[in-house]
Amino acid sequence: RLHLVTWNVGTASPPPDVSSLLQLDSLAPTMDMYVIGLQEVNSRITNFLSDLAFDDPWSIFFMTVLSPLGYIKLSSVRMQGLLLLIFVKHIHLPFIRDIHTHYTRTGLYGYWGNKGGVTIRMSLYGHTVCFMNCHLPAHMENTEQRLDDFEKILEMQFEGENIPSTLDHDVLFWFGDLNFRIADYGIHFVRESINNKRYNLLWEKDQLNMAKKKEVFLQEFIEGPLQFKPTYKFDLYSDVYDTSEKKRKPAWTDRILWRVKNLCRHASKESEFSEEEQTISVTLNNYISHMSYGISDHKPVTGTFGLEMKPLLSDPLVTLSPEGEWSAEHDVLISYSAVPEFPSSAWDWIGLFKVTFRHVNDYVTYAWVEDDEISSNEDSKQVYMSAAEIPDTGGEFLLCYYSNNLQSIVGISQPFQIQPNRTLMEKDLTQDENSWMQKPDNLESRNEF
Repeated sequence: RLHLVTWNVGTASPPPDVSSLLQLDSLAPTMDMYVIGLQEVNSRITNFLSDLAFDDPWSIFFMTVLSPLGYIKLSSVRMQGLLLLIFVKHIHLPFIRDIHTHYTRTGLYGYWGNKGGVTIRMSLYGHTVCFMNCHLPAHMENTEQRLDDFEKILEMQFEGENIPSTLDHDVLFWFGDLNFRIADYGIHFVRESINNKRYNLLWEKDQLNMAKKKEVFLQEFIEGPLQFKPTYKFDLYSDVYDTSEKKRKPAWTDRILWRVKNLCRHASKESEFSEEEQTISVTLNNYISHMSYGISDHKPVTGTFGLEMKPLLSDPLVTLSPEGEWSAEHDVLISYSAVPEFPSSAWDWIGLFKVTFRHVNDYVTYAWVEDDEISSNEDSKQVYMSAAEIPDTGGEFLLCYYSNNLQSIVGISQPFQIQPNRTLMEKDLTQDENSWMQKPDNLESRNEF
């Protein structure tokens, strides 16, 4: 289950709550992956420079919401106001590989990043999946420029060997503030159709729908029905369309589309695609806007998808576990084994993480797999971790094996308990009792008054 968000946040700070946006209050099964594409994230030069050095406020915000629920930030990419974040459940980490990011500037003839696309691709259980968050040129008359820019973004190449081009991925998701407008009809007809919930009257004049009928490269992209109000342009903190002097005509600027490569190939052969041949399918379960969010002049749009795939990868590259009972009072051992074809490196490490860790660098401590190795045989290896590095308070933790060659986590343990350091805790407790029993020097003088 994949939940995809696109939102032009208009340089605003995160809202107090995103439970409905992320469907955290839903009774449906939990999501396996969240893909969050934002546009117009505050990119004033001071903000942008600080965001490069540290995580930006939106990334921190979503990590704070999702990490307690068992999601980690798998990857992110930022280009000025464009931000793309991917969060996944721990269980899937060993089966996600070959993660690469890219960005393409199209503003000011490619010299400025206020418009363009940011992309993250990966191998998911052996299938290639690509996510592309775009912010295309604005205004009614710029349809051709929008299409030209999107073609340019599609043509970009990831750096690295054996990485397919964008359109060669098994599944490609295209979303963002695509800025397509409703042509021909006047503002009064558009608003009246919206008020009467007769959205179908506007579909045939939606510029993206019109372009899909003419442009071959767009015809392979699928979109759910636009059965929600156009998401642009609203007065802030309201569900009232633009009352400013410009009175912008409402439009479905914020969109989510997808493309399945196998379906495209088989459609061109005009043959039925048997279930045996189909190794991956995408089902749209929900395509809606969220009217309650008013921090910008756009409303966020979400798509909830089911990705059904025959796993081409069924075993993790590395299996690891804590050896015996772990306690903060003594040194501990980690056992791990790797499949024969695993490309290990001297720079590989095993991290100790809290179960609510936010991203791969959010470890408590780590051990180098070669430098800290203490035993090895054909079946498994053991790595040593010092008690001095383990939190005295103990708690619930995970072990993750990070591959330097693959630049990703390739093995993760089951959650396990570390017993606290009782000696230190008893010592702290004794100190607390002594300090509580000790009367301050000036207490008597204060009582005199």
